[in-house]
Amino acid sequence: MRAFPAAAFLFLAAPSAAASDAFAVQLTGASGTVGDKATASVTIVAKQGWHLNHEAPLTLKLTPPPGVTVDKTKLARADLALLGAREARFDVGVTLAEPGKKSIAAEAGFVLCRADACKPIKEKLTLTAEATAARIAPSKRSGKKK
Repeated sequence: MRAFPAAAFLFLAAPSAAASDAFAVQLTGASGTVGDKATASVTIVAKQGWHLNHEAPLTLKLTPPPGVTVDKTKLARADLALLGAREARFDVGVTLAEPGKKSIAAEAGFVLCRADACKPIKEKLTLTAEATAARIAPSKRSGKKK
């Protein structure tokens, strides 16, 4: 994968898009240009006393708008980039077809447990993608002098 200027494609979100007494959802940015795939991350972190249930489904459903392509619209446990007792991370491949800002609706599904209880969570998220046009390389003039 090529390196891209950081300002060319931004996957924007608040550091903690969702939070409760039991968990936080963190969104991490990515960079690229229009037409190039970039990777963003959605991380679920269980807070003190809670842990992720490793037997229950863990999902991320994405609903991209027109002009936005994601590698997969439904990610499951097998798609996780990281899985620990208290943390799980999905890496999301995103490509924008045109410059501008786009919002991607998402829903994370998981189950948190502690010694006395488990609770299923469905958390709605909104990911914002912004892209700028790819830079055009300057053309080379012929080496002939007048």
